[in-house]
Amino acid sequence: MLKLRVGGPRVLGGARRSFALVASQYNPEYVQALVDHTAVELMRVLPSARLVLHQVPGAFEIPLVVQELAAKKENELDVIIALGVILQGETDHADLLARTVTDALQQIALSQRLPIIHQVLTCKDEEQARMRCIDTKFNRGIEAARAAISMSHLLSQLRE
Repeated sequence: MLKLRVGGPRVLGGARRSFALVASQYNPEYVQALVDHTAVELMRVLPSARLVLHQVPGAFEIPLVVQELAAKKENELDVIIALGVILQGETDHADLLARTVTDALQQIALSQRLPIIHQVLTCKDEEQARMRCIDTKFNRGIEAARAAISMSHLLSQLRE
């Protein structure tokens, strides 16, 4: 029987990994915290990793930059991590935006055969955003880094 490992990833050796972070500039306090937590966790687990940050105006622009990065094979990216925060308002705009971004990121991942870690969060309010972006108990930046590391390792094994 296989046992799932609980907790954070262990420090991995071997090949150098390359990650691109594509982050929205909208709701900067929360997105910057996601970027910071993601980068710190990636470097903690993979100290020799290469990280590149690309900033876009808002969540809607994330998929276009992700697609451009994924299509450029010379980038030799292992994983792209999409980071953003969409706060619910009084209209359906946040839900429409979140669905559009989600669908686009999934399509890019499948068509380009490249892991795209989706942490473009839709939060009810700033308290929920703070819990997921700034606090460490449910931090989605840390989770994004761990998912990225796991996917880069798994796909590397599958493609050998």
